[in-house]
Amino acid sequence: MKNAFHVMLIPTLGCPAHCSYCWSSDAGSPKMSIDTVKEIVTWLKEFRNDRVTFTFHGGEPLLAGADFYRQSLPMLSQELSHLKPEFAMQSNLWLLTPEIADILAEYHVPLGTSIDGPEDLNDLQRGEGYFEKTMRGYEIARAHGLRVSFICTFTNYSVKFREEIFNFFLENRFRLKLHPALPSLRNDNPEQWALDPKDYGELLVFLLDKYLDHMGSIEIMNINDLCRCVFTRRGSVCTFVNCTGNTFAVGPDGSIYPCYRFVGMPEWVMGHVRDRPTREELSGSDAWQRMHHFEEYVDKACSGCKHLPYCRGGCPYNAIVPTGGEIAGVDPHCRAYTRIFNEIGTRLNEEMMGASFLDGPKPFKGQRGSGKRPGVMVLIHKVLSQ
Repeated sequence: MKNAFHVMLIPTLGCPAHCSYCWSSDAGSPKMSIDTVKEIVTWLKEFRNDRVTFTFHGGEPLLAGADFYRQSLPMLSQELSHLKPEFAMQSNLWLLTPEIADILAEYHVPLGTSIDGPEDLNDLQRGEGYFEKTMRGYEIARAHGLRVSFICTFTNYSVKFREEIFNFFLENRFRLKLHPALPSLRNDNPEQWALDPKDYGELLVFLLDKYLDHMGSIEIMNINDLCRCVFTRRGSVCTFVNCTGNTFAVGPDGSIYPCYRFVGMPEWVMGHVRDRPTREELSGSDAWQRMHHFEEYVDKACSGCKHLPYCRGGCPYNAIVPTGGEIAGVDPHCRAYTRIFNEIGTRLNEEMMGASFLDGPKPFKGQRGSGKRPGVMVLIHKVLSQ
């Protein structure tokens, strides 16, 4: 079960990679100091009492170095023990060393990294040599018992090779999470790589079918979450919930933002950890108010949509990019979300007409050797039992 309270720590926005569609890298970014981590700890001691997940993100968080994690992980774990902290990291793994891997393993830090498919396709989008460097880091992570999941970014180019990309992840038995390439407030040409919402919706349905065809041989995290949303009638990842007040990002200098995607943008600063702001004080910031206004906008604009309880208009950042920061629409991927939610819901309803979900998955929709693709009920049963 995911923790609702999520604090993303951005040690730096710098990154040694130069991915074609990346919007989150800043070569001139400073690095977070241990003093800033101490201020984060002091701030959070009295901020709230819920279980918390800390995700080290970037840029490239490993640029902070081994000493940073050797000091920050025990500090966060021990001094905030009442929050029962859990950890995660998103990294390209280029800078992962056995020394750092040992530190991360001690605190059970799962890793997310990024590979866009076979080496040639990946390096076309992410730069020559990217694949080899990431896979070298992956082998170090595996050797130290670290769990690694892979994010695959589908662009308007790579989506044409969806079959080859899926087969790559299947053959390597990599745990997959997909991202559509997104426009950005930081980019002068935001649509260059962006995946069209219609194509994204069809991609999700394609991957649902592929996942069902290969149950037990691959895990697609997005499909798990989407099925959980439909069945439980509530969002289970930040894209599909009201994230304001539950998700925060702390930039290298200690500035507090609504999400890592806003880090480095002064107009989205909510406060600073050195001031130990309360929830009430943060809620008075312009950035918080803009996020809250998005929630109000969604309540009106999506009032007639059956998926509203577990979609919530999608990601606020995605929604404001096309309008230059103004709140005048929902996430442009609404079309994709509607497509996959309808698909899952329709199949689930049809399957439940002929079987009791509480009795578990039925052979007629799921037994190997039957010649039939397992049904969505089989997948939902698997997801909810994890």
